[in-house]
Amino acid sequence: MTGVRPLAVTLGDPAGIGPDIAICAWRERKELSLPPFVAVGPADALKARAHRLGIEVPIEAVLRHDAGTALFARALPVLDVPTARPVVPGTPDAANAQAVIQCIDRAVAAVEDGEAAAIVTCPISKSVLQSAGFRHPGHTEYLAALAEQRRPGASIRPVMMLAGPDLRVVPLTIHIPLARVPAAISAPLIIETARITAAALAADFGIPRPRIAVTGLNPHAGESGTLGREEVEIIEPALRALAAEGLCVTGPHSADALFHPLARKTYDAVIAMYHDQALIPLKTIAFDEGVNVTLGLPFVRTSPDHGTAFDIAGTGRARHQSLVAALRLAAEIVPCRARAASDKGAR
Repeated sequence: MTGVRPLAVTLGDPAGIGPDIAICAWRERKELSLPPFVAVGPADALKARAHRLGIEVPIEAVLRHDAGTALFARALPVLDVPTARPVVPGTPDAANAQAVIQCIDRAVAAVEDGEAAAIVTCPISKSVLQSAGFRHPGHTEYLAALAEQRRPGASIRPVMMLAGPDLRVVPLTIHIPLARVPAAISAPLIIETARITAAALAADFGIPRPRIAVTGLNPHAGESGTLGREEVEIIEPALRALAAEGLCVTGPHSADALFHPLARKTYDAVIAMYHDQALIPLKTIAFDEGVNVTLGLPFVRTSPDHGTAFDIAGTGRARHQSLVAALRLAAEIVPCRARAASDKGAR
C-alpha cells in the first residue's frame, strides 16, 4: 500500500458531521476494504469528536498527503488545518470559514501536485462561508475556479452528477428557484452538459458508447406542445444537434416514467431539467449510497450526497455509508481515467 497515493478527504464544516463520518469510515476501513485517505481539517476537532463519539481512533498528523498511505493501517492521518476558534458540534462559526476554505485549497494543491489521487469533500455550509465573504455559489464552482488558477486562460465548466449503484443523474439547472428554471434552460446549455456527461461516462466510468436520456421540463414532456413549449422549441432541437454529432441521446422523456427498473436499463445516465427532478429519484433509490461526482474537472472529485447535518453532529447518529461510497467511487474513477488518457495518447 505504500506506493498508493491516498485520497484527500476534506472535513467540510467541522461543526457538521464531516468529522463523524470520516472517523466512522476509518474505523471500518478493514471490513470495508477502503482505499487509504488523509483527512484535511483541524486535528484537535477531529480528536475531540472521536472522544465525544466514544470511538478509539489514533490520529496522527502528516505534513504531506502521500505520507498518509503508510500510516493508514494503524492511524487516521490528518493534514492539520487549525480553526480560528474551537469547534462546537452543531454550532457553525463564521470565524472558522477561512479554515474550511483552506482545507479545500490544500486538497486541490495536493491532487494537482501528485501527492493525492483524488479529492473527496465532506459537506460545507454555503451560508456560513458566504457570511464570511465567500463569493462562489458552492463547492463545485470553487473547485473549478481553483483548477482555472492553475491553467491560465482555461475555461472549466463543472457538471454535477449524482451516482448510485443503479442510477446516474445530472441536473441541468441546480441551485436556483424553480420559478427561474424555464428561463435558464437553453439548447446550448443542454448540448454542453450532454457533451461533458458523455465524455465523463466514457473516461471515468468506462462506458465506450454512453446512452443518455433527457427529461422534458413539463408534465408528459409537454405533450407535443399542449402543456408547454420548452420541449418543442428548446430540448428537441438540442437533442437533434447532439445526435448529429454521434451522441446516443434520447428524449425528451416524461420524467414520471423514466426511473422505474425497466426504464433504467435503457440508459447510462439521465440529464434532468432541474434539481429535484434529478435528485428525488436518486435519493429514493439510493439514499445512503448516492455520491456527488463533479464532471469536467481536471482532477477527480466526489462527495457524499448529503449536507452538514448540524443537528446530529457529535451524536453518533450520522450515517457514513455515502462517504464510503464516495471513497470507493473516487478510487475506481482514478485508474479508469488514467487508462482512458493512456488509450487516447496511444491513438
